[in-house]
Amino acid sequence: MIGILGGTFDPVHYGHLRTALDVQQALELEEIRLIPLRDPPHRNAPALSPADRLALLHAAVDDNPLFHIDTRELERHGKSYTLDTLQSLRQEQPLRTLCLLLGSDAFNSFHTWHQPDTILDLAHLVVMQRPGESEPTRYHERITHNPQQLRQQASGLILPLPVTQLEISATRIRQMLQQGRSPRYLLPETVLELIRQRRLYESN
Repeated sequence: MIGILGGTFDPVHYGHLRTALDVQQALELEEIRLIPLRDPPHRNAPALSPADRLALLHAAVDDNPLFHIDTRELERHGKSYTLDTLQSLRQEQPLRTLCLLLGSDAFNSFHTWHQPDTILDLAHLVVMQRPGESEPTRYHERITHNPQQLRQQASGLILPLPVTQLEISATRIRQMLQQGRSPRYLLPETVLELIRQRRLYESN
């Protein structure tokens, strides 16, 4: 099974990386695909260029063989729709199960995404929950609490999964950098070093 985590990663931080690793270990996924978005349909455009965000991702995960950076959405022009990405992944990986990783906030708006039912035809959803968070209420007929069920059918299930609680905000990190404050310990040192070398976020 492949885990898929999309995002602007502007910048990538431990809130992305630790929770993805939690899911990888809980579900024994073969890999995690980190897919940076070019033009997200449900949020503002990223502050950094695709090239800079990609460089920060490489600085974060190149030493971890479980994490793979997938650039297909950066190479595609127009809005970065999850459906398009899953369809292209399915064509490349017809026999592997795809698990789309979502935070609870993203899942709460999932029904507003572009063709959500078709997305569920292509992948399972893993809803990364803070400890003690309430059960998802939408798509209740698809919810399972048994991770093994994800291996027994190709797609269509929704698994709520508690992950490490890390309240880290990329917006806050950008604000700290703009204010000359240190975001150390919120993101990998390799990422922070590259941000400083390139003087990123200082003028955004």
